[in-house]
Amino acid sequence: MNLTVASSPHIRGNFKTSRLMLDVVLALVPALAVGAIVLGPRALAVTAVSMISAVGAEWLYCLLTRKPNTLRDCSALVTGMLFALTLPVSTPFYVVILGSVFAILAAKCLCGGLGQNVFNPALAGRAFMMLLFPAALTRYAVDGVSGATPLHQMVMPALPKSSLVDMLLGRIPGSIGEISALALLLSGVYLVVRKVISPRIPLAYLGSVAVLTLVFHKTDNALAWMLYSLLGGGVMLGAIFMATDYATSPVTPVGQLLYGIGCGALTVFFRYFGLFPEGVTYAILLMNLLTWAIDRVTAPRRFGVKKGARA
Repeated sequence: MNLTVASSPHIRGNFKTSRLMLDVVLALVPALAVGAIVLGPRALAVTAVSMISAVGAEWLYCLLTRKPNTLRDCSALVTGMLFALTLPVSTPFYVVILGSVFAILAAKCLCGGLGQNVFNPALAGRAFMMLLFPAALTRYAVDGVSGATPLHQMVMPALPKSSLVDMLLGRIPGSIGEISALALLLSGVYLVVRKVISPRIPLAYLGSVAVLTLVFHKTDNALAWMLYSLLGGGVMLGAIFMATDYATSPVTPVGQLLYGIGCGALTVFFRYFGLFPEGVTYAILLMNLLTWAIDRVTAPRRFGVKKGARA
């Protein structure tokens, strides 16, 4: 008899991991398309290099460790694509390669593989590259001209010069996949309809950011400050694609709400008091660390088991 040992969850369903991952890739296409149109064809090159590096790193790891090839689950494609979309279009290719390889090897494979990683691999790769090459990851451009992002302008504090319509459509400087809030919102709707993600985490994340920035606004126009905070930077990308990662987010409904609220609160905290104007990466990574505790606290009590009793 052959015994197969795999990571949880062990719930049988009518879908495969590869189908879920390909749905995520498809959902990211609109954001990538806007990035390529606004920022130029180099956006496609950065994304291709990142995805190829991720797939190559996982293939080489499986080969050297003599483990079964895991490329069929398509998770490496998703990691490479997500990592690329968090980068400015001007990011040097060697930084793209290093970050993508780190995301796969350090944040995923060495943790036990898909489903056993503690941190979101794409964000772990971005955080590591921010430590090594901060200048490369903070240079943004639109139409070939470098400039401050709306989020940088809000540090002053002041409302950005770009209109809300520009931020919805993506006519602003920023990372490849975060400039068009509208494209990301449509992608989120697609993932919810396809039942790839639950709306609880994104709604809790965006809702907490909205409430906190509305209450603790830094300009006379509280509503405008809140809207610019939601549409600027990586909040949409993080809430819809990063925070909802199966392996690094809670599984209980209450836990997902608490997790999303925590991500939003930390994002606002880092934006207001951090060294960099963006706080999404570190907010989600910190909440990744608390996922196990949130699941444990919010786990429903089993029938017949008294509260506080050990399993």
